[in-house]
Amino acid sequence: MSAGLTVPISGGDRPAPLWILKSPAGYGTYMTSPRIVLFGATGFTGRLTVDALLACGAHPVLAGRDPQRLEALASSLPVDLPTAVADVNRPATLRRIIEPGTVLISTVGPFARWGEPAVEAAIEAGGVYLDSTGEPTFIRRIFQRYGPAAAASGATLLTAFGYDYVPGNLAASLALQEAGSEAVRVDVGYFVRGNMARRASAGTRASALGMVLDPMYGFRDGRILREHGRTRVFTVNGRSRHALSVGASEHFALPRTHSGLREVNVYLGWLGGLTRAAGVLARATPFIAAIPGAKRVTEAVADRVIRTAGRDGAPATAGEGITSEIVAEAYDKGGKKIATVQLYGGDPYDFTARVLAWGAVTAATEGVAACGAVGPVEAFGLASLARGCEQAGLHASA
Repeated sequence: MSAGLTVPISGGDRPAPLWILKSPAGYGTYMTSPRIVLFGATGFTGRLTVDALLACGAHPVLAGRDPQRLEALASSLPVDLPTAVADVNRPATLRRIIEPGTVLISTVGPFARWGEPAVEAAIEAGGVYLDSTGEPTFIRRIFQRYGPAAAASGATLLTAFGYDYVPGNLAASLALQEAGSEAVRVDVGYFVRGNMARRASAGTRASALGMVLDPMYGFRDGRILREHGRTRVFTVNGRSRHALSVGASEHFALPRTHSGLREVNVYLGWLGGLTRAAGVLARATPFIAAIPGAKRVTEAVADRVIRTAGRDGAPATAGEGITSEIVAEAYDKGGKKIATVQLYGGDPYDFTARVLAWGAVTAATEGVAACGAVGPVEAFGLASLARGCEQAGLHASA
């Protein structure tokens, strides 16, 4: 079984798409307003998300730039799914497949370079947008540049709706709920056990290279501030774990749902003993980035990573044996820790695919509670998000 390509119907500013479905019995056509479109379906994260959506009972439109790869993916599935050719270099191909009410999932990265056309298409249509980015620069762009336009059009933008950074939003919100009105600061730490260096996909490696020289940020004194190279130590399950600060969606989302917050810090603890050295390097990045051509070099290396990877950018190893831990700590104005929440899960890629599927299906069937650029708690509510993350494999006990 395989699906064909989108054929636009003439007439009107935004023609309804005509999906052509190919089956062993031949071609047939039908009109539809697809509720979920998965852009980047043939990539590694995209393919995992296809499986997660099918497991939820959803039948998404598979979108990407290569019709042959789309055909091969559709042919490998147990159900017929329509496909659509869409390319970030031809934004009109994205706009014609996104209609009012459409839920668009984008897994096309590096997002800072290729992510904006999908965002703009969702805003124009007034749809719901989710992505799998973990790139601080892109996250900040979504909230600060695109958020107002999305609110005006009635669109909802849910950036970083994966392992980066839904678990921290959930853990921090639970800790802040427990702490009550005395909490003014929250620190979030992400930790992984297992060989994530070999687990990282080509897209993840390319995104990481693109982030190397980008400015980071934190939330202090009630506003977003630029910062580089802060480190701290968390105690997780009785062990000391070093972590490096990173810009994340928590900085923008958490202060909206917890008005007393004056400081939000997010840390990644994937580097172990190299964290301190990474902090020193991070503090030097503004000076390195100022060197003419430095950014072009990192982009060229990232392009090479993608070109030399397999067709789907799949990592060298599967996710067995990889576990994740997320900790959130709430503090009062005197610096006293007053609440701690720890969450546990498995492979971050599996979680990302499952939570993207849950978010898309929930948005399509039940709607979202806010428009503009919002965080996961704003969009779905804390209780619903907790249930969704549990379904995606994130739990409160190891």
